[in-house]
Amino acid sequence: MTPLNPAADIVELTRALVDVPSESGDEAALADAVESALRACAHLTVDRIGNSVVARTETGRAERVVVAGHLDTVPAAGNLPSRLEGDVLHGLGACDMKGGVAVALRLAATLTAPVRDVTYVFYECEELSGDRNGLNRIAAERPDLLEADLAILMEPSDAGVEAGCQGVLNADITVRGERAHTARSWRGVNAAHRAAAVLRRLDDHTAERIVIDGLEYREGLNAVAVRAGVAENVVPDTCVITVNLRFAPSRSAGQAEAYLRGLFPEYEVEVTEVVPGALPGLGQGPVAALVDVLGATPRPKLGWTDVARFAALGTPALNFGPGDPALAHTAGEYVPVGQLRECEARLAGWLRGCAQCRVRQGLPVKELCSCAVERLSG
Repeated sequence: MTPLNPAADIVELTRALVDVPSESGDEAALADAVESALRACAHLTVDRIGNSVVARTETGRAERVVVAGHLDTVPAAGNLPSRLEGDVLHGLGACDMKGGVAVALRLAATLTAPVRDVTYVFYECEELSGDRNGLNRIAAERPDLLEADLAILMEPSDAGVEAGCQGVLNADITVRGERAHTARSWRGVNAAHRAAAVLRRLDDHTAERIVIDGLEYREGLNAVAVRAGVAENVVPDTCVITVNLRFAPSRSAGQAEAYLRGLFPEYEVEVTEVVPGALPGLGQGPVAALVDVLGATPRPKLGWTDVARFAALGTPALNFGPGDPALAHTAGEYVPVGQLRECEARLAGWLRGCAQCRVRQGLPVKELCSCAVERLSG
C-alpha cells in the first residue's frame, strides 16, 4: 500500500485512511501504516502494543492531554473505496471515525512544539467487546502511556462537544413453561406465549430523562432478541428475552442492575454485561477550560464511548470530532469536509496556545498565530 503522508491536506489524509480496510480485529495493515508515519517524526516517541499505536511529545510541559481515536470500523457495506462529492467525503469509517483519526494524525505530525504535551493514541477493536478493546490492553500493559490531565476522544460529534456518555447493561430475562408435543400442546405451557407479558411491560415502559450539569440524558430499555423452542413440533419450555438498557451516567452499574431487576421482580434476570457511563464533568477545570476554548455548547453523549474508560482511570474526558454520530455504522456514512477542517483548526489552535485561546484562558498574549488570525478575522 502507499505510505501515509500525515502532513497531507486533511481531506486527502482522511481518504487515504478510509481506503485502508480495517474491520475490527483486522487493523494490522492500518496500524503498520500509522506506526511508520509517526516513527518518521523526530519530535515523537512511538510505542506499539498489538495493533494500537501510541505517540507522545516529551517537552516537559506542565500539562498532558490524550487525543485518542480508534482505527477499526464495522464490516463494509458496499461503501469502499472512498469518494468525494462536493464538500462531503463518503466511505466506510469516514464518520466513525477515520475523519477524527485523520485530525489526530495530522496534529501529531505537524505540531512539533505544542504548549501542552500530547499523547496520541490510535487503538484497535473499539467496535468489539470490551475485553478486546485496545485501550484496555494499553491500560493493562502500559498504564503510564495513558496518564494525562485530560483526554479527548475523536468520536463523531458534529464538530461539537458531547460530554460524558451513557452506561450500557445487557441482560437475559428467562420465562419458564413446560415442554410438550405440539400435537398435545394442552399438556404443556408455552413459554414463548408467556413471554408476551415481558414484552408488553417493555413496550409500556417510559424511559427516564435525567439532567446532569444541565444536559439531559435520555435512557432507553429495549428487547433486542427473543429466543425460544428446540423443534417445530415441541412446545417451548423456556423463552429468553435479551434486553439492552442505556442508562444515565448518574447511575452506577449496581444501581442500573437494581433498576432493571425492580422492573421484572418475578422473572429470572441474568446480567451478561454492564459497563458504567461517564459523568459530563463540565465543572472540572480541564474540561470547562477546553469547552470554553472550543466555543461549543456541550450536548449529552447518547451512547457509550471510551470517555468512560478514561473516567474510570480518573482522567476527565470529552468527545469532540467530525461527523454526525447518527451516521455511524450506516452504509451511507460520510463526513463533511468543513467539519474536518474545523476540528483540526480548533484543536491545533488550542495545542499551539494561539492568542484567542490564551485570551479565553486569561493568559498573556505575546503574538498571534495564523489560526488565531483566521478565527479572529472570521
